[in-house]
Amino acid sequence: MSAIPPSLRAVTVREWISALERDGFVCARSSGSHRIYRHPDGRMVPVTFHHLHDTFRRKTLRAMLASTQWTTADLRRLGLLL
Repeated sequence: MSAIPPSLRAVTVREWISALERDGFVCARSSGSHRIYRHPDGRMVPVTFHHLHDTFRRKTLRAMLASTQWTTADLRRLGLLL
């Protein structure tokens, strides 16, 4: 998925990390404000943030969505769509 679905709501860092973990990603390593989440199938998603209540910009979400390879159905299942 390269484009952000128009129905994707504003996502905080805490919500994004929760969605990653519900989908099977685990924090592989952490350094300062960067965390690398890995999935057992080999996918990797870097998450950069300052505070857990921060909201991601659309450009950042687009990059992370490309890394997760989630479909619209996955986003709906994880509660990230309106």
